Amino acid sequence: MAPRPTYDPGPTIAHAGGINIGTPDLQKSLWFFRDIFGMEVTAEDDGVAYLRGYQERIHHSLVLTQQDEARINTMSLRVSRPQDVELFHDQFVEEGIEVRQLGAGTELGRGEAVRLLLPGGGHPLELYYGIERPLAPEGMRSKLFGNSSIRRGLGVQRIDHLNIQTSAGNMAQAEGWLRESLGMKRREAMVLPENPEVPYVSWLSVNSKLHDIAIGSSMTGEDAQFHHVAFALENMHDALTAVDQLRDLGIQIDAGPGKHGVGQAMYLYVRDPGSGYRIELYSGGYPFFDPDHEPLVWEPKDMAYGMTWYGDNPLVHADTSRYQETMPVAGLDLKTLIND
Repeated sequence: MAPRPTYDPGPTIAHAGGINIGTPDLQKSLWFFRDIFGMEVTAEDDGVAYLRGYQERIHHSLVLTQQDEARINTMSLRVSRPQDVELFHDQFVEEGIEVRQLGAGTELGRGEAVRLLLPGGGHPLELYYGIERPLAPEGMRSKLFGNSSIRRGLGVQRIDHLNIQTSAGNMAQAEGWLRESLGMKRREAMVLPENPEVPYVSWLSVNSKLHDIAIGSSMTGEDAQFHHVAFALENMHDALTAVDQLRDLGIQIDAGPGKHGVGQAMYLYVRDPGSGYRIELYSGGYPFFDPDHEPLVWEPKDMAYGMTWYGDNPLVHADTSRYQETMPVAGLDLKTLIND
């Protein structure tokens, strides 16, 4: 029998990897993510803290950086193989995209990475593979082998997805690049009748989840806008427990609890009191396993159900401004994120 030919699919993305949030009040953000959410701090170094959920065995998925102004410094995706970092770098150069190589340890606990600005969006993205897997301190280790530490606080398991926005005029380029260059699959989308070929919102993933990244047309008409980062909870009841506790603590709640029609997961949108950025607590939903899955398309007449199947719907809430507000991903000229 002749040897089977070797097939190489080229570089691919594995999942949403992490986020670096600049916060003017690091201690307040640490209180929020560490003490309330129950995330483990794996390292602190000169005004920077690294955190992970109780089912994340990697070094971190969240970086909190003490800064004068709140901003999203970077968002990251993990690639599928060590060589994919270099392969993506070469691909981006061929596409004419400005890209920077980051040496191992540029971000503590993480290997080599590449940084670029999302074409059509301007969002700072980093792609990496290598990352350390430290053990939790003995007093925090779980008897469950699948957990990196004992469950604490509200029980945040892991990072789930990123939600970003860009101008309507750049949606086709940005969403198309995520699909064509990074291999993401459009799972569900909202379209407007006057322009059905370009989604108003698109939910994209590279695995069985609804989304690793969602991208939408910004409500401000600007590029490089950030809506939220989501962290997963074990079950829907946890979202109800969370809102009960967060109300008592005076945490700003933008929307929820409720169940999305898109993806059918439970949601609760709150604000980190240190940075002011929106965080979603997210649980449930259904998986996408079919390799030939056709994207589910929502039109405006159905989108109230798409946003909220039941619960507190921010699209019809008396005060929608809290949920609709977006923030720039960086307070700096975005080009400095490539060259700094």
